[in-house]
Amino acid sequence: MKSTFSGDSTSGGSLSLENPRLLKANVAAEAAIMAKQGSMVAYRGGARFEHAKAGVKRIFKRAATGESLSLMKVHGPGEVYLADQAKHVHVIQLEDEAVTGGGSSVLAFESGIDWDINRLRGGAAGMLAGGLFNVALRGRGQVAVTSDGNPLLLRVGPEPVYCDPAAAVLWSDGLQASLHTDVQAKTLIGLGSGESVQLELSGSGWVLVQPSEGIPAQSSGSGAGGWLSGLWS
Repeated sequence: MKSTFSGDSTSGGSLSLENPRLLKANVAAEAAIMAKQGSMVAYRGGARFEHAKAGVKRIFKRAATGESLSLMKVHGPGEVYLADQAKHVHVIQLEDEAVTGGGSSVLAFESGIDWDINRLRGGAAGMLAGGLFNVALRGRGQVAVTSDGNPLLLRVGPEPVYCDPAAAVLWSDGLQASLHTDVQAKTLIGLGSGESVQLELSGSGWVLVQPSEGIPAQSSGSGAGGWLSGLWS
């Protein structure tokens, strides 16, 4: 695992933890960061905020999936403090690699990181879940994500790990993600366990799991799920 997690108040990049629930971004004039719209709680200096464009490819995916992650571009120079509903914040350093997870967990990332939308495999399980989508972040730089509570970092391999799709915050590059189902006759008549669809992660790596199922996935008119609440501009 090349990617590293930061749990203190200092780091080598522009993103660091002011405290466990507050992100500090030191934004230079020549290097902007991307952040979730509405996440700024305070700033000082000459920071500026503008609507971030998604690009034609991601706008097309927005129409196809019904998902949206609203991002803003933050210019400096200045110190900007970011948060999301007092959730725990975690900073990950990527070294020319990728991580994948729920778009609602993405708080901010540096300009060296690119992102895209992927759909989970799963056949019948995907149909039951209404179709679940996630965001892939790739490149060299820092990514800040949030979790609803203090999360658990689980190693994956040699056996798969199964998670509630809404509890999986982020997982490492190289893992195979798919939807797994355990549907029985009882499920079809309303007597199931409520855990019929899970996220299956196999391979070798890690997954960050929050102690909360968050907002349940919702099916949209396009057949898309609601896991990626809002990753579009």
